[in-house]
Amino acid sequence: METHKRILVVDNEPEFAEALRMTLEAKSCQVVTVNSKARAEEITSKAKFDAVVLGTITPRGEAFAFHQWLKRNPRTKDWPFLVIDARPEKRLLQGWRRDEGMQMEADDYVSKPIEPAMLVPRIQRMLEEATERIRVLVVDDHTVVREGIRAMLSLQRDIEVIGEAVNGREGVKKALQFSPDVVLMDIVMPIMSGLEATKQICKECPLAKVLILTQYDDRENQLSTQQAGAFGFIPKRAASSQLLAGIRSVYEGKPFHAAVAA
Repeated sequence: METHKRILVVDNEPEFAEALRMTLEAKSCQVVTVNSKARAEEITSKAKFDAVVLGTITPRGEAFAFHQWLKRNPRTKDWPFLVIDARPEKRLLQGWRRDEGMQMEADDYVSKPIEPAMLVPRIQRMLEEATERIRVLVVDDHTVVREGIRAMLSLQRDIEVIGEAVNGREGVKKALQFSPDVVLMDIVMPIMSGLEATKQICKECPLAKVLILTQYDDRENQLSTQQAGAFGFIPKRAASSQLLAGIRSVYEGKPFHAAVAA
């Protein structure tokens, strides 16, 4: 299994959850275990996972509710998903109802009892089949710039443009709506500047990384964007050669700052 993949295990049977955690960590995965819907929603709101293993939660219906919550969230709806149903004798308390099963959008499904080691190849297959793409929101008041960026990014297998905005206010609104991984942000725009929009996005969408893309490429502007919370800064004159590297870098949580004018 590919190393350092982050796996969320949601299960309220401590012995099973602990055994699965140890089994996956032996394969060099990073594993987080939680035992309730509320805790699962809290942690997935703050962190990204490469796969979710949804086991049993009491009372009955909570597992399905969390499944629906993930599938409604634009940021999490495409995460690989394995459902583990309850043992036959416990299905009236913890299992999925027939109507819930018909609405299930899981990549794989098994039932307890099952040995954690038997889940490893299933999880590995899910991870291998998943196509992870960096979700980008483009915020710029120039149509030609937005179209050019979209055309460039459309050629990349690991990047997709999920939305566009023509000013900072609309950028904040769409960041809240779409939960992008990376926001490409101009500085000078009508209604709300890129700096103010960056501050709001960093505050209200902490998982989104803002990458400034601007023609105003002096060092003063670069410092201002850093203070606003941006993860990176690229002059538009250098965009064609550095934009892709910048997007991938900030997505991984690594600041990216291209050379600027004196």
